[in-house]
Amino acid sequence: MESFRVRVPFVLSYFDSGKQKGLLMKTNLIYVFADQWRYHAMGCVNQDQVQTPNMDQFAQESLQFDHAYSTFPLCTPHRGCLMTGKYPLSIGLWTNCKIGLEEKLMLKPQETCIGNVLKDSGYQTAYIGKWHLDASEQNFCEHPESGAEHWDAYTPPGERRQGFDYWLSYGACDDHLNPHYWQDTPEQIRPGKWSAEYETDKALEYMDSHKDKDEPFALFVSYNPPHLPYELVPDRYYEKFKDMPVNWRPNVPEEKRTPEMEVIARQYFAAVYGIDEQFGRITQYLKEHGMEENTLVVLSADHGEMLGSHGRMSKNVWYEESIHIPLLFRQKGRIHPGSCDRMFASPDHMPTLLELLDLSVPDTCEGMSHKDAVLGEESADAPDYMFLCSYPGMPESVSAYAALGLTHKAHGWRGIKTPEYTYVIYNGYMPDEKQKEYLYDDKKDPFQLNPEVMDRDSSDPRILKFRSLLKEYLAKLNDPFLWDWER
Repeated sequence: MESFRVRVPFVLSYFDSGKQKGLLMKTNLIYVFADQWRYHAMGCVNQDQVQTPNMDQFAQESLQFDHAYSTFPLCTPHRGCLMTGKYPLSIGLWTNCKIGLEEKLMLKPQETCIGNVLKDSGYQTAYIGKWHLDASEQNFCEHPESGAEHWDAYTPPGERRQGFDYWLSYGACDDHLNPHYWQDTPEQIRPGKWSAEYETDKALEYMDSHKDKDEPFALFVSYNPPHLPYELVPDRYYEKFKDMPVNWRPNVPEEKRTPEMEVIARQYFAAVYGIDEQFGRITQYLKEHGMEENTLVVLSADHGEMLGSHGRMSKNVWYEESIHIPLLFRQKGRIHPGSCDRMFASPDHMPTLLELLDLSVPDTCEGMSHKDAVLGEESADAPDYMFLCSYPGMPESVSAYAALGLTHKAHGWRGIKTPEYTYVIYNGYMPDEKQKEYLYDDKKDPFQLNPEVMDRDSSDPRILKFRSLLKEYLAKLNDPFLWDWER
């Protein structure tokens, strides 16, 4: 499927800065995304037992994509897609940036990223929070000057920051109650605050210092909660949920519905509640300073959380709880509130954002722009399907394939997602696993409890179509996934 791009004249918006009323100004961008926050964990969706009053109000004022999915439901791969508009394998991000692998994974400085485009287009650019796109420092030095440990990394000023001027970030560290950050030196900043609260403090400071400048700003805020460890949530949020009976999703097996799991679920909901409070501070600031019309605000996540569904925790599987993410766009006076059933994939974020800011989309992008959908325009070229993928990434798995002269990149799972179906071919994460082919009817079976397991010789027209679509994606992306297409 080829990328589809819309070209329209640059849209300017009126705003009142408090000093100059009626000036035509470029649109600011605020992109907020949370780690491991599933679509179902937003009050307005009416599924999880979360309380998200600020997000619910924001949803009433926004265009919400009901079918936004993480193409590869894992931190680094999705973030790489977000930044480049390309698929994970195209940028070499087939797992998280981590230690323990021969290949030192990172988002290469040579990639054209959204920060580079924004900066070159006159935007002041900022990134706050979790990055997880740089090579882990302990791959190169046991005791780095920055103090980064395990998968963490300090990204110094320069090309590895991919065009972001203001930087308050870290690679990967999940100490939510005692976070650390780096700016322009290896010296760690330890604020002693819940990470999402501190990051919001700094986001508000940044907005305040840039709201009256001639140049527009683009601010990315990357919250780590509600990512595990689930217990690292402030008591003031957990108190609201600590005695709440948990209404489990039907696909959570009985053996998972333990008192311990109930505590985890409450902690997860509490973290989402805390994120809602922090996001509300951002939207309130925009309202108080008359910036709602000249600021495009996007709220999303990198992937979901299983939270016991199908007996699993965490992510990196093809189930709805793992791949389905929130995605909302708001710019008052320009974007009409409502919902959209367009399929929205991870590589689609960059081209969509750039075209909404009337900026050119680099030819390197592999995703498509959904500007037309965001602005309520019709398009005959909108796809009704998207690609899903996952590659073995744990060191022991990669080594097991290598010992047999095989590439791990030919395994894992690949799939096609439509509004009605989830289609998956599973090659396993270890060499001794057998290939399986699944089809889930997500309309008739929304909790994906009864997949069809397909035979090699299936003549089902649905399966033949999905096989053909998957083959096209694999060829386009030079994906070495093992599959016998002559069946």
